[in-house]
Amino acid sequence: MTTALTAAADSGIPDSGLMNAVNDFARATPWLHGLMYGYATYGIALFAVLLVAGWWSARRAGDAAGVAAAIWAGVGTLAAVGINQPIVNAAHEARPYTTMPHLLVLADRSADFSFPSDHATMAGAVAAGLFVARRRLLGWIATVAAVAIAFARVYIAAHYPHDVAAGLLLGALVAVLGWLLLKRILTRLVWWLGRTPLWFVVTSAPRESWQTLANGAEQAAEPPHRQEH
Repeated sequence: MTTALTAAADSGIPDSGLMNAVNDFARATPWLHGLMYGYATYGIALFAVLLVAGWWSARRAGDAAGVAAAIWAGVGTLAAVGINQPIVNAAHEARPYTTMPHLLVLADRSADFSFPSDHATMAGAVAAGLFVARRRLLGWIATVAAVAIAFARVYIAAHYPHDVAAGLLLGALVAVLGWLLLKRILTRLVWWLGRTPLWFVVTSAPRESWQTLANGAEQAAEPPHRQEH
């Protein structure tokens, strides 16, 4: 495609230069095509594994707030995707391979819209959620994996760079702000679950030990009684 035609195709796209640069890199690295396509398409499964690992780690630690945050990391990810969908439909942004026909396209073409990226939204929510749950090692692994999947989505021409950047930011914001709003309620829910037949969901300790901890936590949370004179 000539320079004039390329420029015309790129008009109105704020990060078309970066999109073209990544696509040029994709053209120059055919040996990466299979790996990038596979990770961009199916790599989201890694984040499910990281969520389970975060919950399992918090459960073994016996920390009610940590377990609540780990559970929220998963729920918050679903919430982030749910919030993202109306934005996608409102933005109505066409995919890069529609507006920039000169691109090398490795992605499976679809008729849905591009902004923000669902994959990046999920990845950003998981990474932030694991940090909220104080699972720092898993959080860093998820952060690296999130940046990688964001890049891979651009590499295969499924998204523009601003699609994945917005998705990462949206997912992280939902995870963090949601936890700040719901922390107390979710932590109390975890203490309550520990007293039910579902106690094994929130702790690996014996049920009786968890109940003792729960009773102590409730007593500590109660305001001191005023003494009558």
